[in-house]
Amino acid sequence: MDAAQRDEILSRYREHSARFESVAAKRDATVAEVIPFTPAPQEAGQDPTAREIEVLQLISDGLVNREIGVRLYLSEETVKSHVRHLLAKLQARSRAHAVAVGFRRGLID
Repeated sequence: MDAAQRDEILSRYREHSARFESVAAKRDATVAEVIPFTPAPQEAGQDPTAREIEVLQLISDGLVNREIGVRLYLSEETVKSHVRHLLAKLQARSRAHAVAVGFRRGLID
C-alpha cells in the first residue's frame, strides 16, 4: 500500500468519524433507543402430540432425557426437542411444572 492509498483511507475514516460525531451530538443523551422485545411465537393452544405425551409420562416417572431416549429409541437431542415443545405447548416454566400441568389436564396419570 502506498502513501496515496493510506491517505485516501485515512480521509474516508475521518469523514465517517465526523458524520458519526455529528449524528451523535444531535441525539438527546438522556433518551436511549429501546428495541422492543418480541417473544418467540408460543405454541400455546396446540395439543401435545402422542409422542410428546409419552415423553411427559416418562418425565413424570423421574427419567432423565438419556433414559427417555433409550426407552423410546430416540436420540437425546430428539427428547430435548420434545421437552422444549411440551414446555411451549403447556406454557410451563420447567419440567416439573409441565408434569403438574399434564396431571391437571389429564394428559398423564
